This record gives sequence, structure tokens and C-alpha cells, in this order.
Amino acid sequence: MNDTNIYSLEYAKTLDKQDELHAYRDEFYTKEGVIYFDGNSLGLLSKRAEKSVKMVMNAWKDNAIEAWTQTDNPWYYLSESLGEKMAPLVGANAKEVVVTGSTTVNLHQLVATFYKPQESRTKILADELNFPSDIYALKSQLQLKGYSANDHLIQVKSRDGHTINEEDIIAAMTDEIAIIVLPSVLYRSGQILDMERLTDAAHKHGIIIGFDLCHSIGAIPHKLDEWGVDFAFWCNYKHLNAGPGSLGGLYVNEKHFGENPGLAGWFSSDKEKQFDMKHELIPATDAGAFQIGTPHVLSAAPLIGSLEMFREAGIERIRTKSLKLTDYLLNLISKELQGYGFVVGTPLSEEQRGAHVFIEHEEAARICKALKADGVIPDFRAPNGIRLAPVALYNSFEEIFITITKLKKIMDDKRYKNYSNNRGVVA
Repeated sequence: MNDTNIYSLEYAKTLDKQDELHAYRDEFYTKEGVIYFDGNSLGLLSKRAEKSVKMVMNAWKDNAIEAWTQTDNPWYYLSESLGEKMAPLVGANAKEVVVTGSTTVNLHQLVATFYKPQESRTKILADELNFPSDIYALKSQLQLKGYSANDHLIQVKSRDGHTINEEDIIAAMTDEIAIIVLPSVLYRSGQILDMERLTDAAHKHGIIIGFDLCHSIGAIPHKLDEWGVDFAFWCNYKHLNAGPGSLGGLYVNEKHFGENPGLAGWFSSDKEKQFDMKHELIPATDAGAFQIGTPHVLSAAPLIGSLEMFREAGIERIRTKSLKLTDYLLNLISKELQGYGFVVGTPLSEEQRGAHVFIEHEEAARICKALKADGVIPDFRAPNGIRLAPVALYNSFEEIFITITKLKKIMDDKRYKNYSNNRGVVA
């Protein structure tokens, strides 16, 4: 190994032979001649997820309404049972996690519950690099309470356009802040925020704090209970490979159990009381209280199979491989793409780096189109960003080597000039 040039295909193949998780690649539907590096937008379909969808469809076909209680995975309890299986991925106990809603619906629910402006504490603290949907929801919640988003939504500025300095976040935790909502991993640069440090600082100021885990769940370990995080929410279609439009998830620290849901609905009910059909809500005594409507069973089904793989593989091993993949990718970018105008926006330190690499180039949209034409699927982020997400369960080191080789050839041949420099409808 020491005699092998680390910038060679042979080295990449050696890394793949040493990979403890390599066998999981065969669990996914990959395409011959296509390298898929967009798993942080939509994870690939696994054979186990496909099987679990068929299982739920068969339960519907064979049992009809009885499937709510009479199948291997009773629909009535599915949100809670999937939450129990997902809890180890976020460092929570089983009753603190429920699979429900979508990212934005769950954020609305949690802010509607925990944002309680009073006296001088009326403002919401966020950051300027967060995903737009979170900001839309926060502005909407402010408006529903009668506050101007211009005055009451505080967004911490980035010093470099890629990352958020945690000192700046802490400095913004004033006596005017009622609640804080931040990403665990920034969706563009892949920066990991220190959730433990920020939670501790927020609580010292008497502020409730929650995190959007969309770009971290299934990719990095969490210890939400140990860190004392108040709430969290996420989607499951990225690293957890639960399919387009799959149900999201949320976490509520057990210290908040008994809090009435801000947006109540039938499935907020205590399961034993729900079919009493009373007009007075008796909420569940756990995270189940923060459900709203009937669970979308078909959209939850892929998680049954997907979570089996995460239990087997273990989030620590997934994180270890993920870091090796992005380390290798960054090394190749530094060596092979010098002088081509690329700027790396992802933190280089492993403690601050999520599961993808973000590079900028003034011709980014064109370059992404050229890569796709050459069999590599990246992700474009306007105005000039390219995200490459090698996923631990199904991507290989060889694919990273081939991708950078292809990218260098595209730049040398200027093939990107064959394409327009603007994004598609779905970037």
C-alpha cells in the first residue's frame, strides 16, 4: 500500500478492497456506467426498501382496513415503531422520535409549539446560509404571531459565504431571542455546526434551541439527548434512502413531554384514547403528540427496509467510511484540479465536515451538465456551486477517482462550453 501512488486507480481499488461496507453497494440499484454523487439530495433505491414497499402493498391488498392493526408492521403504530428504530441515529430514546410529516411541516409544528414570545423575548434566531424552506417557515410563524419578519427574524451572517462562525451565533443569543433554529450541517458547504456547544450556550441564555438534521441524519452520529437539544426535525430521502417525498421525522426531548402540540390533529392523540372520538384532545405523552394527520403509510414503507441496513452497518462505521471518501475526494481535487478555477467551500477539518464536498466555479452549471453527459451525477447549487456526495453505503473510492479524472478531462477539453451556464428546473 505504501508503494502505491495514492493518486492512482490502483490505490482507489485497494481502498475499496479494504472497505468493510463495500458489500452494501449490491443492496442498491445502481446503473452501469453511471456514477451517482447526488445522494445528499435523493438517495438511491435499495432492494430492501423496494421489498418493504411491496410488503405494505400486499398488506393493503390482503387485509384492507385490518392492516391498521393486524400486519407485521401495523400501520396504526408505524410512525412510532419507525421512530424507535431511528432513535439510535440521533442519540435519543425510542419515545422521543416519531416518523411523520415533512421537513417543513415538522418545523412548523415544532416552532408553533415552542415559540412563545413574551415581554422582550420575541425574536427568532437563525442563519443566513440555511435552506430556504426553513426560513420561509420561520417568517410565516412570525407573521402568524403578528410580528414583522424583517424585525424579528435574526439571521447570523457568514464571514466567508460558505460557513457560519459559531462565535457569531453565540454572540447573537441576546435576551430578545425566544427560540433558535439552525442546521446541523449547512446544505451548501457541508459545514457541521457544534450542536453540543450551541445548545449549551442557548440554555445558558434561557433559549429553546432546535436543529434541522436533513443533511446529517444517516451520515453522522448524533447525541441529541446527551447534548440536551430541545427539538430536531429532518427528511428521510437523502442519506436514509427512503424515496422521493417520504415521511420526515422529528425529535422532542423528553423534558418537554406533556407540552401541548402547537398544531394539533387526530394523530396527536394518545393511542388508547384516539378512537374515543372526543372533541377534546388528549395528547400522546411522548413525541407522538407532535404528529398531525394520518401517517402516509406508503411513503413510510421504504424506511422499514432502509433502517435495517443502518442497524446492521452502524452509524459509526458509516461515518468512518464517509470521512475516508471525502478525504480522498478532497485530496484528488487539490492535486488534479489546481489551476482550473475551482474553489473548495467545504471545511477541511473532519470535525466540521459533513458527508459531501462543495466546490465553486464560475462555469458550475455548464460543468455539471458536462459531467452528467459523461455519466457522473453531481448536484448544482446556484449561482456557482457543485456538490459531490459520495455515500458510504453505495459509492466507491474507484468512482471518486474516475469522477475527478473525467472532470479534469472536461476542463482540459473545455467541453463544458457545449452547454448553457444556467440551471435546469430542478438543479
